[in-house]
Amino acid sequence: MMSQRLRVAVLGAGAVGCYYGGMLARAGVAVTLIGRATHVEAIRRDGLVIEWSDRRETIRVGASTDVATVRDAQVVLVCVKSPDTDAAARSLAPHLAADAVVVSLQNGVDNAERLRAVLLQPVFAAVVYVGAYMDGPGIVRHTGRGDLVLGTSRADAARPEIARRLAAVAALFEAAGIACPLSDDIDAALWTKLVINCAFNAVSALGRARYGRMVREPGIRALME
Repeated sequence: MMSQRLRVAVLGAGAVGCYYGGMLARAGVAVTLIGRATHVEAIRRDGLVIEWSDRRETIRVGASTDVATVRDAQVVLVCVKSPDTDAAARSLAPHLAADAVVVSLQNGVDNAERLRAVLLQPVFAAVVYVGAYMDGPGIVRHTGRGDLVLGTSRADAARPEIARRLAAVAALFEAAGIACPLSDDIDAALWTKLVINCAFNAVSALGRARYGRMVREPGIRALME
């Protein structure tokens, strides 16, 4: 599966999808971003732009508004918002290659299970730790981190070759400069992020404080706990 001719499709080319898809394309992987017309048109015309604090790069990557373009992909990254997960699964089902794997790069704890309820292919879940936002059509601004934690559900653990395929997807990200350790309990990893976000984001919103300020305040950790 993980040959030099590997093809990746990203369903939901917003900030998260564009960042990880862009990083893979930057490393030489054949990537197609599937998203809204505004971003797709800009990416086709000008390339995908990733802005870091110290530099800006333009990356050539495929882009489409048609979900059917996933048919040639061995790995499909699902990056849609949680409320769109069920519709995304239904749209993917007729077009996925039989040997494809699906990876949920979404916030929340049950998106992979919702995809798995519809799709026959293996579905992996990733805990996503990245700060990014779209700064214009086809322009993603990176603001922090970028690592993933990857795992598979207990329900899929007994499927043939699942461990090898999971490791191969992690290696794909690692080769693109994205730290991607494997977890033997991905549900716990997903819940850990949710619990932290519930506390951290609430304090941030109510205190009108950015994360940088919060981590410098010694009382914040105690308040979160």
